[in-house]
Amino acid sequence: MNQTMHTRRQFLRTSVLGAAASWTLPLFLEKTFFALDAMAADALTQTATGKDSTILVVLQMAGGNDGLNTVVPYADDTYYRSRPKLGLPADKILKLNSHVGLNGKLTGLKSLFDEGHLSVVQGVGYPNPNRSHFRSTEIWQTASDADRNESEGWLGRYFDSCCAGADPTVGIAIGQEMPQAFAAKTPTGIAFWQPEQFRWRPSEKVEGRMSAEEFFFRQLNGSIGSQELAAPEGGSISAISGKSKTDLSTIDFLTRTALDAQLSSDKILAIARKYKSNVSYPQGRLAASLSVIACMIAGGLPTRVYYASQGGFDTHAGQANAHERLMGELNDALSAFAADLKQQGNFDRVLLMTFSEFGRRVVENANAGTDHGAAAPMFIVGGAVKPGLFGKYPSLTDLDYGDLKFNTDFRSVYGTVLDQWLHAPSQVVLGRKFPALPLFKS
Repeated sequence: MNQTMHTRRQFLRTSVLGAAASWTLPLFLEKTFFALDAMAADALTQTATGKDSTILVVLQMAGGNDGLNTVVPYADDTYYRSRPKLGLPADKILKLNSHVGLNGKLTGLKSLFDEGHLSVVQGVGYPNPNRSHFRSTEIWQTASDADRNESEGWLGRYFDSCCAGADPTVGIAIGQEMPQAFAAKTPTGIAFWQPEQFRWRPSEKVEGRMSAEEFFFRQLNGSIGSQELAAPEGGSISAISGKSKTDLSTIDFLTRTALDAQLSSDKILAIARKYKSNVSYPQGRLAASLSVIACMIAGGLPTRVYYASQGGFDTHAGQANAHERLMGELNDALSAFAADLKQQGNFDRVLLMTFSEFGRRVVENANAGTDHGAAAPMFIVGGAVKPGLFGKYPSLTDLDYGDLKFNTDFRSVYGTVLDQWLHAPSQVVLGRKFPALPLFKS
């Protein structure tokens, strides 16, 4: 490569990234322009990164999962009286004890339970439950009280308090956009469906010419020829700093990835191309998401938190077939993910935690479905978990306006994971201390 060209690109890279830093101060005040190359070389990482420490995978079951048909109280006659059509036959339940068992589709999770790698937290919720999808999801993602609105997510507060200066890939969400749980004072983390799609998207060309954003981004990445060195009209740093687009404009992309878009995207793509799992994942979006996460873990990214989701749980009508399919997808995807991590030798340092914004009502409705409820179970999967049932299963007769009463605050689960798994001060992240649960092996 021509030395002049190389020097020019180095200058452009440092200048544009440095200018971007100046636009976002004080977010990156502690990083000088001269530190950018060190960041790109992965010199700045958090004290304990995902490369050598514990990893959390959060799985959102979006729509409000029916906890009663997930962890089934098969020994309670009230369950069958309340659900003459939707009640699951006792002989089809994968029994965990003499009172409750898993949905018959969750055979892989039952195996994990028997192996000592699954914890089931029963009756999880929060005081004054909200039955709106939007608001209840917001409460779970921000770990706020029902009567308070928080702007930062609980994982965003973790990033702010414990991951300052970390690699931009410290948090990865598999999806089109960041979950509210990642919202932080200092933008942290990245989101993508597939590694091949994690690319900056420029604005539209004007009269067939390269846009200003594309010109400078390609200069940064060394992907522009000498014949194209003349900047397009409006091709200045100030042109890049315009209003950001919803599909990741330059400044949004640079900010989200801690001013190193090229490093993050190229590193992720290289890992995806290199890692070939011996585990056969099933079809479906959830399995694809967990496959990507397993690939990133195998590649040694310094990621502490991954986030994935499975939708479709708002089963107001025709629940039987829909929920059975969802349980099967969940089971097959989690089983493949666990097998993949075991083959990698990473199963003991990865923890997967499920949640849904609420459960469903005890009594089925007239449309062979169930309506928005309150308390529901959470699954905790990993090599380090203490297996068993935690918390008390809610009463099916002592209800809160037809809904199960919670016995375990979801923030007790979060707090336990923060303190004992991520080794972060839960009181700082959650705003106060919640009772810990015995979720991990001593």
